[in-house]
Amino acid sequence: MRWGDVDLGARLRLDGIARYVQDLGGDDTRGAGADPDRPFVVRRTVIDVVKPAVADEVLHLTTFCGGIGARWAERRTSLVGDRGARIEAMGLWVCINRATGRPARLAPEFLDLYADFTGDRRVSANLTHPDPPDEVTRRPWPLRATDFDPLGHMNNAATWEPVVDELTRLGLRPRRATLEHRVAIEPGDQVTLASITSEPTVQIWLEVDGAVKATAQVWPRELSGERVDDAP
Repeated sequence: MRWGDVDLGARLRLDGIARYVQDLGGDDTRGAGADPDRPFVVRRTVIDVVKPAVADEVLHLTTFCGGIGARWAERRTSLVGDRGARIEAMGLWVCINRATGRPARLAPEFLDLYADFTGDRRVSANLTHPDPPDEVTRRPWPLRATDFDPLGHMNNAATWEPVVDELTRLGLRPRRATLEHRVAIEPGDQVTLASITSEPTVQIWLEVDGAVKATAQVWPRELSGERVDDAP
C-alpha cells in the first residue's frame, strides 16, 4: 500500500480500495483471456472495512465472480493485509456496447470463463438508494480532468472521492459503504454534493441540475457504537 491512497490517519481510503478492486478486475480479465477492451461500467459497489489497512501494509487480493445476470456480473474481492487488515468488496459491473453505449448481453466467452464459479446465483442490477429529502445540506463539488476515463465518464474510484471528503468533514470513519451510479457524470457537469446524517448512516447524493447522478450510503464506525479509540 502506497501513501497516495491513504488518509490523514494513514488508513487506506475508500477511493483507494475502489482503485485496487477495479485494477485487479482488469488484470483478472486479461489473465483469463477475455477481451480486455470490452467495456464494463460499474452500477453498484459495496465495501466492508472490517479492519482498516494502513500505509506500507502488504495486501493480498483475491477476486472471483459472485453472480451473473443477462447483461451484468458481480465481482467480489477480498483484501487481507499482513498487519491484520481485512476488507471485503463487491462490484456489480454492466457490459456496455461500445457503439451504442447501451447495456449488452454478456459474451459467450465471458460466460464460459465465469459462469461455472457462480452456480445458479443470479444478481439484480436494481438500485436501492432513496432520493434526497428536503432537509439535506448542499455544496458544490468541482470536477477535475483527472476524474474522467476514456469512456467519458467520471471514473468509479473518482466518484468515491466526494464520499471520502464528506466523511472527513464530518469526522467519521467508514465501516460499510455502498455507492450506486444512476447516470454517468460527464466533463463539464456542474456537480452538487448533498448529504444528511441520520443514524446509523450518512447518505450522500451527487446531483447535476437537480438530477441525481450517483448516491452513497455509509455506516460509520462512530455511529455504529463500535470502539475506535485504538483502531488504526
